[in-house]
Amino acid sequence: MTYFLYVFTRALASLRISSHVLRTGVIAGVALAAVAYPIAAVGGLALKAGAEKLDALPREMHITSPAQTTYVYAADGKTLVTMFYEEHRRYTSITKMSPYMRQAILAAEDNRFYEHGGVDPKGVARAFVANQQAGGVSQGASTLTMQYVRMALRDGARTPHEVLAATEQTSGRKVREMRLALLLEKKLNKDQILERYLNAAYFGHRAFGVFAASEVFFSKSPRDLTLVEAATLAGLVQAPSAYDPAAHNRKAAATRRNYVIDRMAALHFITPQQAAQSKKQPIVLKLTDPPNDCTSIPKSHNDWGFYCDFFKGWWLNNPAFGSNPADREDNLRRGGYRITLALDPTLQARTQRHVLNKQEARSKFAHGVVAVQPGTGRVRAMGVNRVYSLDQDGNGEHSDPGKRGEARGNYPNTVNKLLGGGDLPGYQAGSTFKMFTMLAALDRGMSLDTSFYAPYKYRSKYHTGWNDPKSCGGRWCPSNASKGMTGTQTMWSGFGKSVNTYFVQLEQKVGAERAVRMAEKLGLQWRTDIDQQQASPAKADTWGAFTLGVADTTPLEMANAYATIGAEGVYCKPLPVLSVKRTTGADLAKQGVKVAAPQCHRVFSQDVARAASDAASCVTGSGAQRGGCGGWSTAPEVRGIVGRPVAGKTGTTDNTRAAWFVGYTPQLAAASFIADPDNPFNNVGDWNSWKPIQTAAQTLRDGLAGARTVNFRPPSRDIVY
Repeated sequence: MTYFLYVFTRALASLRISSHVLRTGVIAGVALAAVAYPIAAVGGLALKAGAEKLDALPREMHITSPAQTTYVYAADGKTLVTMFYEEHRRYTSITKMSPYMRQAILAAEDNRFYEHGGVDPKGVARAFVANQQAGGVSQGASTLTMQYVRMALRDGARTPHEVLAATEQTSGRKVREMRLALLLEKKLNKDQILERYLNAAYFGHRAFGVFAASEVFFSKSPRDLTLVEAATLAGLVQAPSAYDPAAHNRKAAATRRNYVIDRMAALHFITPQQAAQSKKQPIVLKLTDPPNDCTSIPKSHNDWGFYCDFFKGWWLNNPAFGSNPADREDNLRRGGYRITLALDPTLQARTQRHVLNKQEARSKFAHGVVAVQPGTGRVRAMGVNRVYSLDQDGNGEHSDPGKRGEARGNYPNTVNKLLGGGDLPGYQAGSTFKMFTMLAALDRGMSLDTSFYAPYKYRSKYHTGWNDPKSCGGRWCPSNASKGMTGTQTMWSGFGKSVNTYFVQLEQKVGAERAVRMAEKLGLQWRTDIDQQQASPAKADTWGAFTLGVADTTPLEMANAYATIGAEGVYCKPLPVLSVKRTTGADLAKQGVKVAAPQCHRVFSQDVARAASDAASCVTGSGAQRGGCGGWSTAPEVRGIVGRPVAGKTGTTDNTRAAWFVGYTPQLAAASFIADPDNPFNNVGDWNSWKPIQTAAQTLRDGLAGARTVNFRPPSRDIVY
């Protein structure tokens, strides 16, 4: 305390002030020294001893770095998709900053930083006199260390009380900052404190730290800042709004910048000639408005918003990132991650073009496609004819007449999870569900040549209401799409032609519940009350219509389910990422957190998968390797579009409320649909059923371009006959 008081008093005396102010100042110095050095006033542990224990600093000061921005990139590792942050910041080593930035901030904020111990007695004295003479606060005495303490307390605040304590304008807060600054200087060296300061300071425009400020104002790295740019940024810290060069404050910003440049020259950081030349230069900005969250993705690839939303949902439901969704979102916005998505930007662009070429964004019918990689579950593309936006004021009228008075339609703008990855029920998928019945039958030991006579109309064992249009004497009696399907069918021909009455008989033999459970093994979830009731153990075996696809599902689920067959029976959870690292470069996988690794397990044998693919090849014009497809099929053009062996299945619901196609190879699967999300009972028209077939096929072709051709392996004779 003696030294502090001595320096403070000498500083007052050197300012040639009145004896009254001097006496008042000495008294203030004594008080200040007492609070800054509590040992002198109240006894206790010595300051040095206290500083040697980390517990001497409050909990909110125990942060290695402040909140940092998370960057999300496409699969190429270069294309920025979006960012997530509360405060836009990326922690950067002081060695990766321009030397001008370091010099400019010292000149602007604390030129005696390397001389004092956290609190500058001379600065306190100077500020005291100025404020006494002005009759109010005209000059501060905060050192750079004290400013950092204030920032750290703010960033580390967890409760409203801590936030208030860190920001309230009181002498008590100032005294606390002084005391913590003295403690901090015992913990960290000067360069460490300066580095933390430069990463915590606010520069305006949501930019915290030099990295973000360099990006926002000059679109460059902090290591590339010029003298003029560094001085401009350093001048902002005192009052970011008042000196904002991007607003209408260009003149004030230039004046403040020139002040910083003059101080740099006075401190011999630069020469007088450099200062004179620099002050003549205009402030040239190259502004960047960093995206934040999924709704601010640049318009040039707005459709990526739906994939971003899928990724965000995956993150918020992953316990590796926190104990609850709120903690996980906080981690996403503050954790400073570098995330590489599985999103293929080239495939996404082509997929989106295919979708929009067939169905414009202002159509009430949603047309979309999802592409999934077998064996990993990684989602490579998600295209849909919609604009990802919260602004629905200009949307078309709701297609459900009962809702037109209360809501606009979800076209062209929406943020609904139209493609999956959330709680949206989805759409009935029609005959694509026949795959689950066939897999269940093959898994139970039935062979591909299992034959049934398939009449045009079939009286099943399943009961239904007498008022059901498909009821015949209280039994469910489905029919085929045409009488030309009548005759004896096998799994090859029944699947290739999509013969309803064949698959109802196959379902009866294997059991409807086994077909339902097979779908669940492949990742399907039941989101509507009626589907959940029908899939329950008590009722699943009576769900005769299941094989005809009356349950709701999503393109994401269907693409991933069929990808399981392409992977020869290995199911993988849908995965939106290739890697999750810290912006420092640390890979979470090396730390034992394997969030980006595929989560896969076998759900049926290779032979079952190969048999299913052999039958599904009948649909696409590829032809079966082990049996006869029986002539025509529902999507023979697919083989020609894809240009390599491909399997799949078409699907159309009653009254064409939705149309589907799911295609796959051993390397890629794609599911496409067309439906009305606002009114699922709306008829999309038979004339639209070709669109999902071509969109999925084109997506497979583009996604496999340049990749070697991998053929389906033939099933064993044991499962064929």
